Amino acid sequence: MPKLKPGTIWPTDEEDAAINAGIAADPDTFEITDEMFEQKRAPGRPKAQETKERITIRLSPEVIAYFRATGKGWQTRMDDALKEYVATRHS
Repeated sequence: MPKLKPGTIWPTDEEDAAINAGIAADPDTFEITDEMFEQKRAPGRPKAQETKERITIRLSPEVIAYFRATGKGWQTRMDDALKEYVATRHS
């Protein structure tokens, strides 16, 4: 049995049989093997090679609006713009 958090409730034998019967009856699903379970990836975003520092910063509303309007990943684009600014002044 896999190691789980304390208080984890396992299904009874009857519940487990009903779950397995439901899996077997559904042509769009299957029960994963132990090998498949071991190969699953961790949930969430992969770890970045370069970690960033979390800070609090106050910016003008128009700056935030501009970057947010560019869609998902706006904070990364803002970071890139700041890195570009630093590179042009740090030569």
